[in-house]
Amino acid sequence: MRGWIKAVLGVMTAGVTAAGLLGAATVSGAHASEAPQPRPTKSRYVIGLVAKSNENPVFLAARTGAQDAARKIGRDLGVEIVIDWQTPTSEDAQRQATAVERLASVADGIAISASDANLLVSSINSAVERGVPVVAFDSDVPTSKRFAYFGTNDFECGKQVAGELVKVMGDAGVVAVLAGNQNAPNLQARVKGVLEGLKAHPGVKLKEVYYHAETAQDAVLKVEQVMAANPDITGWAMVGGWPLFTKNAMKSVAGKAKVVAVDALPAQLDYVRSGEVQTLLGQQVYEWGYQSVTLLMDKIVAGKEPAGGAIVNAPLTVVGTANVEEYSKNWERWLRRR
Repeated sequence: MRGWIKAVLGVMTAGVTAAGLLGAATVSGAHASEAPQPRPTKSRYVIGLVAKSNENPVFLAARTGAQDAARKIGRDLGVEIVIDWQTPTSEDAQRQATAVERLASVADGIAISASDANLLVSSINSAVERGVPVVAFDSDVPTSKRFAYFGTNDFECGKQVAGELVKVMGDAGVVAVLAGNQNAPNLQARVKGVLEGLKAHPGVKLKEVYYHAETAQDAVLKVEQVMAANPDITGWAMVGGWPLFTKNAMKSVAGKAKVVAVDALPAQLDYVRSGEVQTLLGQQVYEWGYQSVTLLMDKIVAGKEPAGGAIVNAPLTVVGTANVEEYSKNWERWLRRR
């Protein structure tokens, strides 16, 4: 495991598992005999994993993380942990709901990234009422009976986008915000974070927040239209990396404006290499799966809740020219053939 992942895991698991069954298993000496630790009651556990899309690399990385956690925890506990991947080919909240309902009868726990939080509430609650704990990752369902959420703090993410952009702009200039779907709560929280972050920098002016359909083509077209109409823009705060998922997306921006975007997928890394994008903020996509399985097994075997509360925030990884090649190596492992 790469050094930065180890560092992140060290911070995260200190809050997530140190008091749980995995942390307890490492206690030695006099303290080890103070209280018997819960042990598995079965030899085989099934964890259902329902991501948004089987086509999105971030969720394939989460799948790898879940499989790695299943092997590691399974070895530690002397049990078999099976990951039951029940993810639709493309985003479909109704198919996710159906998957959760099916898993409620065969799985010991379920991890889900919800495409539509409102639509998933009923199926999640039904699973929990049947005794199957549910954890959300990436996209929360806060009004459901899920016991934990692991993922990005979207408001703080937006503030960090603003901070990184101001830094590369030299604390002066005009900023446009690329914001995707105007009705997506997570993106709205990121936009609010960007606006809050810019308030502390009077030398940086906000031009506008620009919404668009969340496809690479629509995002590129929006950026081109905005740049043509507003040549004074010198910075783009992208709360999602949509235009960077296709080639030659930054022709209208290159040499005119600095760019900071969320996510650090393989296609996006090429824009850092070319210098067209200054900074990417990578979400902990591998950890979405790894930590979800860890949280679930702590809950299932030991009845443990997350030590710091139901919301477990995952830090972002700053990716720039200095570490882009090292970061890219992670994708070779996260997207390995299964």
